[in-house]
Amino acid sequence: MPNLPPNAHLPGHEVTNQPEPRGDLALWGDDPALQGHAAAAGAQLGALESYAATIGTAEMQEAGRLANRHPPELLAFDAGGRRLDEVRYHPDYHRLLETGLSAGYAAIPWEGGAGGHATHAAMVYLTTQIEPGVCCPMTMTYAAVPALKADADLFAAWVPKLIARAYDGAVRPMTRKPGLTMGMAMTEKQGGSDLRATVTRAVPDGDAYRLTGHKWFCSAPMSDGFLTLAQAPGGLTCFVVPRWLDHGRNVIRLQRLKDKLGNRANASAEIEYDGALAYRLGPEGEGIRTIIEMVHHTRLDTAMAPAGLMRAALDRAAHWARHRSAFEARLIDQPLMRTVLADLALDWEGTLALSLRVARAFDSPSEPERAFARLAVALAKYLGNKLCPGLVYEAMEAIGGAGYVEDSGLPLFYREAPLNGIWEGSGNVICLDILRTLRRAPLAGEVLSAELGAVSGQYRRYDAALRAHMDRFPKLPDPREARWYAESLGTLLTASVLMQNAPPAIAEAYIATRLSGARGRTAGTIGAVDETAILSRLGGLTC
Repeated sequence: MPNLPPNAHLPGHEVTNQPEPRGDLALWGDDPALQGHAAAAGAQLGALESYAATIGTAEMQEAGRLANRHPPELLAFDAGGRRLDEVRYHPDYHRLLETGLSAGYAAIPWEGGAGGHATHAAMVYLTTQIEPGVCCPMTMTYAAVPALKADADLFAAWVPKLIARAYDGAVRPMTRKPGLTMGMAMTEKQGGSDLRATVTRAVPDGDAYRLTGHKWFCSAPMSDGFLTLAQAPGGLTCFVVPRWLDHGRNVIRLQRLKDKLGNRANASAEIEYDGALAYRLGPEGEGIRTIIEMVHHTRLDTAMAPAGLMRAALDRAAHWARHRSAFEARLIDQPLMRTVLADLALDWEGTLALSLRVARAFDSPSEPERAFARLAVALAKYLGNKLCPGLVYEAMEAIGGAGYVEDSGLPLFYREAPLNGIWEGSGNVICLDILRTLRRAPLAGEVLSAELGAVSGQYRRYDAALRAHMDRFPKLPDPREARWYAESLGTLLTASVLMQNAPPAIAEAYIATRLSGARGRTAGTIGAVDETAILSRLGGLTC
């Protein structure tokens, strides 16, 4: 039975001019942009429609709110002083993980169906709109699969349960679980992104190794295993570290949980390996080459997630604007509000379109597309994450004071907005990686050039911007210009994808406002665009 509606007739006044509660969100039906770009990427549309219906319910929204409002707690010891080294989560955190993993969040790309990575990426987008913190362990579980190919025995032991569409959060060894999760523990306090500065030691112990050292960031520390780096006799090496052993607990000490800005439902810990049992993944001395496969696939999700945050923030701002009046008119009918929302919507749809185009490249078996994926995922990650925090803030401002309150959901998205730009390589690291990829893998640059050139001749402004880029950068730039170069390339690539897969009004507005230079530095400082066509992409918007 539905709940009784709240009472709007209060003793001192009557509640008016406030939007009604949303109820279930039509995350698929009200998102024509997702439908179109997912179809163009070859995603499994039926699976996405089903998952959107499941994750968008009012019940799941409440689960996300509770998982975020009740952060995980570290239990280092039990009441008798025995070590636990466990993290306890709110039950809804486990519920959200079970929902995502059982729907195939981590499994679909590896099950052999068409469009698996594109489907997975769209699931990242959908989940992020409900509770972004739970994406971290599911993303790492998805991304660990290709890295585990470096060892046939480890692959056989772990992968069937990583992709089993099952979740078991209990403290028990992997042999007694129907499904597993995999985390990552690489960063050390003295090295950060410089993984070659790793000092954790690995000492051979029969067929295994024993690890000793400290990791400054271990995301999802209750995962069933971690991929980690340590210095073995032959150099920096990748290892699989099981969280629990058949005969007891592995020697992984949780020192403390990070008190993070956002991503609150998910725990990140400092951990200490104290002779922890580990298994070598790949040859000694090839640690970075081995782990990079996991990093490459997690970058797809860090490129996709900002599109979900943008969509969630814009959806709330648009809902407010449709149902709130000021100065004798609905906010959505106010010309300046329409301009601001339309401007923001272009960045959201551009980020969505580019990320799904990248996911399509992940699905391709061809070497050119795989080379393109290495480059394009970095471009998408860089550009989308630079745009995300500003967009979420503007959506908050569009709502006003109510947007600054937790009940609106905007503070959660605002705290989350910087995360994916930092995780798996911050801005400078990504831009330098782009230059490194172009130097070492010329095929990636050739495919990118072909992609940009294939749509020339349709829009004069696009052609002019492409020529200007080539004139400005006839060769790879000095590292000091790497951000300029990455932003320019990413924006051109986004425009090319929109030209292929979005309605003409969207592509035309994006080109006119992002490539021509005819806009200011803040949202809404653009020339005339087809606002009605742009805002219709937000779904359910009466204009």
